[in-house]
This record gives sequence, C-alpha cells and structure tokens, in this order.
Amino acid sequence: MKKYNYSKLTNDEINNLLKRPSIRIEDTFEVVKPMLDNIKKNGLSAVKSYAEKFDNFSAKELKVSQEEFESAESELSNEIKNAIESAYKNIYKFHELQFPKSYEVETQNGIFCKREFKAIENVGLYIPGGTAILPSTMLMLGIPAKIAGCKRIVAVSPASEKIHPAILYAANLCGIKEFYKVGGSQAIGLLAFGTKEISKVDKIFGPGNQFVTASKMIVSMDADGCAVDMPAGPSEVLVIADANANPNFIAADLLSQAEHGNDSQVILLTNSDSLIDAVEQVLLFQLENLDRKLFASEALKNSFSLLFEDINKAIDFSNQYAPEHLIINCKNADEIAVKIINAGSVFVGEYSPESVGDYASGTNHSLPTYGFAKAYSGLSVEAFMKSITFQKLTFEGLKSISKTVITLAETEKLDAHANAVKIRIQNGN
Repeated sequence: MKKYNYSKLTNDEINNLLKRPSIRIEDTFEVVKPMLDNIKKNGLSAVKSYAEKFDNFSAKELKVSQEEFESAESELSNEIKNAIESAYKNIYKFHELQFPKSYEVETQNGIFCKREFKAIENVGLYIPGGTAILPSTMLMLGIPAKIAGCKRIVAVSPASEKIHPAILYAANLCGIKEFYKVGGSQAIGLLAFGTKEISKVDKIFGPGNQFVTASKMIVSMDADGCAVDMPAGPSEVLVIADANANPNFIAADLLSQAEHGNDSQVILLTNSDSLIDAVEQVLLFQLENLDRKLFASEALKNSFSLLFEDINKAIDFSNQYAPEHLIINCKNADEIAVKIINAGSVFVGEYSPESVGDYASGTNHSLPTYGFAKAYSGLSVEAFMKSITFQKLTFEGLKSISKTVITLAETEKLDAHANAVKIRIQNGN
C-alpha cells in the first residue's frame, strides 16, 4: 500500500486519490457487444456456445434439475447448512421491514390519489462464480425478491457441470426453482433477451466482473433488453481509524476486501502515523496465510493509507470518496457515524468487521461501488418492486381543480390538455 500525508498533497493529488483505478470500459464494450448481438439473434445455441468457450460447460442440460436441487442438501455438512440457514434468518428479518406501504390521500375535495407497490413479475439474479463460490450472494438477492413477491425468480451462475450445492441449497431456501448454469455476458444476454425456450426477465440484479457490468449497461439501453439494478465496479473498503484501533483488526479488514480480486481497492484513513506503520507490518504477515494472497497482493498495489492531522478531514474525504463499505474503527465511532453522508454500508466500532455484513448480520452486501454511493442505495426489497399511482375524481373534484389545470395547460400551449377538462365540465352534471 502506498502512504500519503494529506496536508502535503495538492488539490490535484487529492482528487486523483478520490478516483478509482481506471477501467477501460470502452474496450470491454467492444468485447461483449458482439456477443450480446449474437445471443439476441441466435438464442440458446449462442448462449451454450459461449458457456462452452468461457466456462468449459459440458453438462447435458443448461437448467438445474429438480434432482440436483434435492441432492444439494445431502452433499453439504450440517455445519454449512446451519450457517446458511442462520444467515437466511437474519437477512430475512432485516429485509422484511423494508416492505413499502401503499397509501391514499384526498388532496382536495373530490380528488383521491393513491400509490400502490407491486412486485416486478420476472427478475433475474446473477450469482458470480469465477474465482469464488458465493451462496451469500444467492441469499442477498433471493431473499428480497422473495419478500417482494416476484412471481418468477430466475438465477444464473457459471458452471462447467454442476452448480455448487451450497448455492443450490441457498436458492432452495429462497424458493427458487429456475436456475441456469451460465455466467458472464452470455448469462446477461440470456436473461435480458430470452430465447425461444426461456422467457426474458424484466430486471437483472447482482454483481459481476467488468464484462458482466458492461453487459448489464448495454442491455439496459437496448429496447429489447431489460432494466438493471445499479452500476457497479470492483469491490472496495475504506477504514477510518484512530490511535486506539487494533492494527490486527484493520489489516484483517483490508485484506478481507482485497482478496475479492486484483482490481479491488482498500484504503486506510487515520490521524496516527504509528498506526499506519503497524498496519503495514501486520498486513504482510496476514497476507502470507491467505489462499487468495495473489489476488490480495495485486489489490494492495491499487490501495493506500492517508494520514490526517484532523479526523474530521478524514470524514470529509470519505464522504467525497463514497465507499462501498466503510468501517469506523475509532473510540467515538458512533459520533463519526452520524456525519457519514455517502457510503454503501457502514460498520460501526471495532467489533463490526465488514465480513459480517457480507454474510450474516442481516444487511445486504449488494452495494454501489465506484463512487455511486453518492446517488445509489444498496439492494433492498423496494428494488424488486415498482409503484403505481392512481387518481379518481368526482365531478365536483374536477370542477374545483379545472381552472388550475386549464390555466397551466394553456400556459404551456397544450390546448388538447385543457380541452380534456373543459369538455367534461361543459357536459357533466
């Protein structure tokens, strides 16, 4: 990790630190756009061809069978099943409180307005599987979809022959029965465009690599495609710590995010120079014991620590950076948490590691990255729903508001709008 002193940086240097490691998304578009066009034109045969090429797909059927769902339970240890079930309960408990409430109001005598929430009928859930097995993501996407009441929930994940039983066990808990062994751009194309054999979805959810992200962006702009959840980039964590923080805790938190991939970024903000040095030493020690140390080592090259004289300036920097995950490891963590404006998810206090949120505390781990936390929220039940507004007017209600509507319509030179009101007033009771 690089080390900087905030007070010695120019404004340009500070702005550069606020930027994420660059991804040439245009190059990625050039790779995935022809693939998506091919899937759109040739359907399932194109999907299978790409699955064979990129994921070594060799199974007889693309769709997970009922037998595979049933055998998944027997293939897992009780310890793993209990862990998945425990996480499921916490995530469900937190998310069921997010179910939005419909409401109705009489805005003016005889004018009744109502807002109702409806589940999106067909949703697709993308579960990454390139370098890690992620039953946690299955829960994070499947549970809010289930609570929202989506009629058809389709999951996809890359596999050569079989989906890992932990993912299928989590999917089964979420009530998912339609699951396809396909990942990458080909999975996004399948979900967005559908084929003769498989119906398309209305919205796609889930994280992925740059090819998945680019594919989601493209299909969201295609008239034949579908909506997507949020823009996303590589994983990231930012830690705000003071001199009281345990360097072992901080190093572990930084590495827990760095091991996601070599394009991840981890950042330490502190007012303690000695803490930076201590964390650097511990990082090297902990890194050697990781199975994914090569990924983490590369991610650390994109990462840095930043020394501040005033912890409040560290808070300001964090709000400008808008991290996916923010850990506050300070003595006055609760006071600092109140000042956070931009972050995907916040972990308050020394005993709140980011990994708990990734798996089982109850909050969702599908979060905005790359600074999008300034405008986007993490995944929720509401994301799987949409609202519809209704209005009903009596004759007296229309009459009472007619002058307002006619005046505004004529101001905008939209005569037909005004006439739609006038003709009712003239021919009503």
